[in-house]
Amino acid sequence: MSKREEAQDMTSRLWAMANDLRGNMDASEFRNYILGFMFYRYLSEHQEQHWIKSKVFDVAEGQSVNDAYTAAVAEDGVDDYLEDAASELGYAIAPEFTWRTITQKVNDSQIKPSDFQDMFDEFDKNAQLNSNSQQDFRGIFNDVNLGNSRLGNSTVSRAQALSQIVQSVDTFDYNDEAGHDILGDVYEYLIAKFAGNSGKKAGEFYTPHEVSKVLARLATLDVQSGSSQFSVYDPTMGSGSLLLTVQEALNEQGDHDRVHFHGQELNTTTYNLARMNLMMHGVEYQNMDLRNGDTLESDWPDGTDADGVDHPRSFDAVVANPPYSSKWDNNANKLKDPRFKDYGKLAPASKADFAFLLHGLYHLSDTGKMAIVLPHGVLFRGAAEGTIRKALIQKNYLDGVIGMPAKLFYSTSIPTTVLVFSKHKTTKDIFFIDASQNFEKGKNQNYLRDPDIDKIIDTYVKREDVDKYAHKAELAEIEENEFNLNIPRYVDTFEEESPVDVDKLVADMQETDKQIDELQSSLSEMLDDLVGQDADAQQQLEALKRIFK
Repeated sequence: MSKREEAQDMTSRLWAMANDLRGNMDASEFRNYILGFMFYRYLSEHQEQHWIKSKVFDVAEGQSVNDAYTAAVAEDGVDDYLEDAASELGYAIAPEFTWRTITQKVNDSQIKPSDFQDMFDEFDKNAQLNSNSQQDFRGIFNDVNLGNSRLGNSTVSRAQALSQIVQSVDTFDYNDEAGHDILGDVYEYLIAKFAGNSGKKAGEFYTPHEVSKVLARLATLDVQSGSSQFSVYDPTMGSGSLLLTVQEALNEQGDHDRVHFHGQELNTTTYNLARMNLMMHGVEYQNMDLRNGDTLESDWPDGTDADGVDHPRSFDAVVANPPYSSKWDNNANKLKDPRFKDYGKLAPASKADFAFLLHGLYHLSDTGKMAIVLPHGVLFRGAAEGTIRKALIQKNYLDGVIGMPAKLFYSTSIPTTVLVFSKHKTTKDIFFIDASQNFEKGKNQNYLRDPDIDKIIDTYVKREDVDKYAHKAELAEIEENEFNLNIPRYVDTFEEESPVDVDKLVADMQETDKQIDELQSSLSEMLDDLVGQDADAQQQLEALKRIFK
């Protein structure tokens, strides 16, 4: 069984347990508990690995790391150990609140209702020991609502429910048969499972992995192999899955673990989910800079220099799946905002699509690429959006337009488009792909298969016309269409119907009429044989014959 298959199998079993445990609780609400405890387990075991590597205390043969840690603290006191862990890991967990200690208490029925609250309170307090890590770990478990009445009507019943979740999370060894850690993969699959059961709410935190792969591969097309660090930014990062897929795309190119992740997310719960997701995939907190904020109201918060001049941070790649056609405050003062001021108009108050686009483009480096998924309306809507679209084309930033299939996302059934931007284009053309018909149909959701994704990327790289699939449009053609980018204007997917053979059609109709006459005649003969000489039956027979004529 492959690593991916083992992760999927483990996820299915954990998901089944989660469904049994959550009862009537909504999937999006229960998500915070099972994923929160999974993350706590990860942090605790990660700290154990730190103790083994640092050798700050001895672990006797046959002794567990947790027992050795407990003994060392009993002898030396806890403060120095917490300071050591916090300085290296950004957080610290005392022996009485490690995952091993908590699970042992649960299994021995020694857990107290207050232990869970104390566990998270102590974690928050210890996260502040390292001032550099406060923004990374403080409040990360705030969404694990220990007082939720849906867990139980009393403190004791809620503690019992939490103990069951702990036991479920502790059931599995998150390593595959070869010993490779698959916890991050399991976590990611669980996020997708919860997204699939959260309906439209899922759009707030999850981009389907297949769509993420398209965006990530497009955004990393021009990356040259090397040792320098690669920066990626997602201004609406959700659960962080899209950011992680960029690293996955680079790994496939042979560039391993050199990504610095940047992201911003408005929803605090989702922001915490992203922090957990990245760390569960082995991303050290020093390699991520994630913010909880309103991207359109608060630009990437680098601030100004001593002279009051803003120097925006630029990134090697920008990827985004922003909320579609959401409302925003397009106050006229924002025309002075450097993100928007060069495009003549602001995105409409009822449709922030171009506001998110321009924000991401503002932070794209001169040598990078941006890939963003948006509703089709951005391609052809007029008024202010038409003005912005024309300016983008005239600045020669827009590199490609890709039409995606409908029903790829949990939050909407509409088809979407992927727009690709570059500030270092050498030609004045835009490459169009209509990939809307290449997918696997599902019951409630459609899926991109690996060959569908490969076809998009391979065609984009070659940048050659493909009948009914792709077209490279020169600027003159775009201008002729008045800067309207609606894909059917450039990629003709019309299929002519086969010509109708009128003579054959008439012959078929005549043959059908002949067969009907023969059947009616046979039916009349059979009815005559059945009725015989009975007068009443003869009358009923005549009535039937009139009906069948």
